[in-house]
Parts: sequence; C-alpha cells; structure tokens
Amino acid sequence: YSLYGETRRPKAEQLKNLDALVYDIQDVGARFYTYISTLGYALEESAKARIPVFVLDRPNPINGVDVEGPIADADKLSFTAYHMIPVRHGMTVGELAQLYNEQRKTGCDLRVVKMENWRRAMWFDATGQTWVNPSPNMRSLTEATLYPGVGLLETTNLSVGRGTDTPFELVGAPWLDGQKLAAYLNGRALAGVRFVPARFTPRASVFKDVECGGVNIVVTDRAVFRPVRAGLEMAVALRRLYPQDWKVDDYIRLLANADAEERVRRADDAEEIVRSWQPRLDEFRRARARSLLYR
Repeated sequence: YSLYGETRRPKAEQLKNLDALVYDIQDVGARFYTYISTLGYALEESAKARIPVFVLDRPNPINGVDVEGPIADADKLSFTAYHMIPVRHGMTVGELAQLYNEQRKTGCDLRVVKMENWRRAMWFDATGQTWVNPSPNMRSLTEATLYPGVGLLETTNLSVGRGTDTPFELVGAPWLDGQKLAAYLNGRALAGVRFVPARFTPRASVFKDVECGGVNIVVTDRAVFRPVRAGLEMAVALRRLYPQDWKVDDYIRLLANADAEERVRRADDAEEIVRSWQPRLDEFRRARARSLLYR
C-alpha cells in the first residue's frame, strides 16, 4: 500500500491483521519534509487499531542541536506541518514520535529502537554512513542543509533548482536579476554563506525549459550557517526588490505562521522577524527536552 497517494493514513483494514507497524525512514530535519507527517498519521491509526509501532531511529542529518524558524500555527497544520514544531526541529524521528505521542496524547504503544553511538552535534558525514537519497531531489548533505530555508520558497513562483543537477542550491525565476539579488544578499553579511549570480534552465518542475536568473547558494561554514534565516533573508529581499513579481501570498503554505508571513509582507528586517519568533522557539526547546533520547 502507498501512503503517498490518494490516502496518507493507514486504513483500519490495512492494519487489522498486523502484529505491529515498523517505521524505518530517513528524515532530513525540516518540518515540511512529509515523512514525519506520515509518522504522525501512522501513530494515530496504530493507536486506534491497538497495534504497537516500532520506530527504527536514524540520524538527523543536519544535526540534533540547531533549532530554527517559526512554530507552525495551530490553525495552519497540514500534511506539510503535522505538529506545532519549528521549521528546523533538531530531532530524530524516534524523538519526534515520542514528542507527538506525548503532546498530542495519541496513546500509541510506541517502541523506539535507539541508535548506538549517535551524538546530537553530529552531521551526517560524521556517522560513517553512506548517503542514500531519501527522495529523488535530496541528493547531498549540502542540499539537506539548505532545504529548511530554500524549501520554504518552493510554494511561490520561483524555481528552487528542481530539474537541475543541484536542487535547493539554486533559486531563480525568468523575471529575476541574479546580480541584483546576490549583491543585496551578500550585503547582508550572513554568517557561513555566499550568494553567486547564476543563470540556469530547469529540465523539469517550475519554469521547465525556461532560462532563469537567480543565485547559487554556497555554504562556506555550516557551523554558523542558519538556513531558515538565509531563506527568510531571500524572502524579504524578493519582497523589497520584486514586490510586483514575487507572489508573497504563497509563502505562507510552508511557513505556516501568520505573524511571520505578515512581517515578510511588510518587508520587515529579517533580523527583527527572527527575534519575533524566538520566545516560542525557546518554549519549544524546553518542551522537546523531555522527548530527547541522545546527548
């Protein structure tokens, strides 16, 4: 059965003869990467069917320390925002399962099979594991690192590099001047990242076979790079430089936070926007501590 087609939840008849459900899927650490929504639905339906769920835990490839971005609003929850967590949650799937089960009072008989020797500060390349694309366009640790920020832009009228060799490392559109955008973003002096003007023609997805102007995003120091902040800076830049061309209305879909979206719409300074969501992010950090399995 597929849980990525017409139905996104296991059905009662699909579960009725099972002894247990096993979840063994690699996540990438961003709220809108929907494998963690499928996890939540599986916990709910297994609880109703009274069968246990075994979560075989896997690393958060972009580390389990850094937490970033606005918390999803309660009235904006969906398949791309299953629970009120930030854009970059800094948790493993096993930890998220525990958080969901506790905070949503799901009542699932949940058994997390822990990893051995994983530490929160590890990036995927410190694990010694082979990178296997968790989805067709998630082809490297660099792309996973950029995804929490660049991915937010994907529901708007921009190419995020799907249909090129480097998805999520490029952002552009036919109406966009890459030199102008790169100059603005580099002028913001963001830690750990540079923006290089680029021209590219996607072979698939948004703007298929149409030449786009844009930027190539180069991570120079991932230890200090903040992908959600970088993505937000790009959104504010687009709002300021291209208020008629960029469709800001569609930005809310993955951002899932009305206050942050309104601040982008006003083209507020990105640093102020980040400050605005900090109190709720601090609350999340405290609340998630109970669900953490690793140091």
